[in-house]
Amino acid sequence: MNHERAQPEDGSGAPVVVHRATGAGGRRVTIRARNAGVAHSDTDLVEFLRRAGLPDASELLDDPRWVRWQDGRPHEYDTTPPGHTDHGVVIR
Repeated sequence: MNHERAQPEDGSGAPVVVHRATGAGGRRVTIRARNAGVAHSDTDLVEFLRRAGLPDASELLDDPRWVRWQDGRPHEYDTTPPGHTDHGVVIR
């Protein structure tokens, strides 16, 4: 697929934004400023992009011309520290 032709014409930035992780887990994804859903993994993200017409989306996840990862590390979807539940209780 020719990715250059599908790039935004105005050069305004990546058409896909993976927003910061939520307290409930997962990251909201927008494609061209439209809500695509909440991704809990790269598999979810690739599925959203496939539905948007990008069948080879897994190749685009690390391309900043296509995907902008907001606040947090790319490919990480959970903000809960290891050993904690979402209720703030430490698991020992």
